[in-house]
Amino acid sequence: QVQLVESGGGLVQAGGSLRLSCAASGNTFSINVRGWYRQAPGKQRELVATINNSGSTNYADSVRGRFTISTDNTKNTWYLQMNSLKPEDTAVYYCNALFFGRLNAWGQGTQVTVSP
Repeated sequence: QVQLVESGGGLVQAGGSLRLSCAASGNTFSINVRGWYRQAPGKQRELVATINNSGSTNYADSVRGRFTISTDNTKNTWYLQMNSLKPEDTAVYYCNALFFGRLNAWGQGTQVTVSP
């Protein structure tokens, strides 16, 4: 199994920046894809960004050019750098790991609130 612990959420004004971190433990060798998702009140959880073991990234159109996903494999940690934040980015952010090709692990979620 893989366990994930997130940190770094908070309250920021529009135009500001935050960095989220996700620390993985357990069978980290089995992780294929690392990612971030978010869920706003009354909405479904949506993909924000992913990165695979080859370093290929994928971003939601709404965050491309503002958010950057990166990894530090020596620390089994990945990050989401969020710049130029907008009120519509307000959500609970979850990190995700796809491991053994078909299993998913989720973090506990961290609140990001962007004020106008």
